Amino acid sequence: MTARIDAPKLDPGLYLVATPIGTARDITLRALDVLNAADMLAAEDTRTLRHLMDIHGVPLRGRRILAYHDHNADRQRPAINAALEAGHSVAYCSDAGTPLVADPGFRLARDAVADGIRVHAVPGASAALAALTVAGLPSDRFLFAGFPPQAAGARRSWLQEVMAIDATVIIFESPRRVKHTVEMLSENEPNRTTVICRELTKKFEETMRGTAVELAQRIPDAGLKGEVVLLLDRPTSAVPDDDMIEAALRDALQTMSVRDAAAETAEKFGIARRDVYQLALSLGKDG
Repeated sequence: MTARIDAPKLDPGLYLVATPIGTARDITLRALDVLNAADMLAAEDTRTLRHLMDIHGVPLRGRRILAYHDHNADRQRPAINAALEAGHSVAYCSDAGTPLVADPGFRLARDAVADGIRVHAVPGASAALAALTVAGLPSDRFLFAGFPPQAAGARRSWLQEVMAIDATVIIFESPRRVKHTVEMLSENEPNRTTVICRELTKKFEETMRGTAVELAQRIPDAGLKGEVVLLLDRPTSAVPDDDMIEAALRDALQTMSVRDAAAETAEKFGIARRDVYQLALSLGKDG
């Protein structure tokens, strides 16, 4: 691409610039214009932004890129705030995707709003919305839940909370922990439709669909590779009544043992196995 030499003056304020999550050409023309014209550049990863600008021929023209991430945000934020208060334009980019979505840009934007400084959105790629687009799950109501807690107990409680929400749930997860997380999901609702999107927009992009228990079995013990987005279908609205459960159980008992029939029926309806087992025993006694 030809270098962008012209740099029209931007209005003052903080520009939150979305950047590609994989394919470099997913950047928008407006994002390139803002990166070309901003008085100050800040990025979660300065090398990533510099590489992106090099690919698209956006010159620095003597500007430096200020590193702003979780580990130095408190030290760097005063310099950015000072530039904004002086009436300059500041463009901030997260490592990939849309700033403020699971990244340190939130506090930067909050301070700007509190100081009466205009915040400009420069929309573009978002891993959460890209995953929702390809998942095949309802998109009329969804919740981005971010990253689950790392501690197993806290993660279990957190998952139980989000699984009860009547919406498609979008979760960011570490590729190393995703198997454990899906196993936790399968313990509570083995038949909940679940989708795993891996390496979105990249060469090895993959979308895995199935029930929670099916995906738990498909994920290698070592986990997956690359960036992962996990999506959960909303809870099933139709609650099975006793007649539905009993009919399914009687059908299973024709070819299976009591234990196996109870296990299959419990998994089919996502209900407690012990309750179905007791029902199976009572049906056996009734002939």
